[in-house]
Amino acid sequence: MKDQITLLAHYTKTAEARAVFVSGKLRRELERYVSCNTTTDRAAPFLVTQKATAFSANTLCQLFGQIYTLAGIDGASSHSGRRWFITQLAHSGVSAKVIMTLAGHRHLSTTQRYIEVNDQMMKAAVEVL
Repeated sequence: MKDQITLLAHYTKTAEARAVFVSGKLRRELERYVSCNTTTDRAAPFLVTQKATAFSANTLCQLFGQIYTLAGIDGASSHSGRRWFITQLAHSGVSAKVIMTLAGHRHLSTTQRYIEVNDQMMKAAVEVL
């Protein structure tokens, strides 16, 4: 399995092709999923609904909502994972430009809106000095 996946332009919100990098942990999970998948048709959807069709954006959002509910996470949306990813990168010291590029944003101001800050994080920042 590759370290990155190329999203074709017609699959992205901005209609521009881009690379999505895959961590080692996610790669192992994807490999496990693929090993259980019986189809050899490379044009088939990677994830399928109970009716064996591709997920629509709306159906996938609903699925994430159900997963969060089953996990006991209140108030989460399909975008929560994206917000967490961007926030974790920012608080791990990753460059804002790198985060912006990974998120597929054109403007840093868009990326900054995703980054959540709390009192504990601000206290830890001050302690760095």
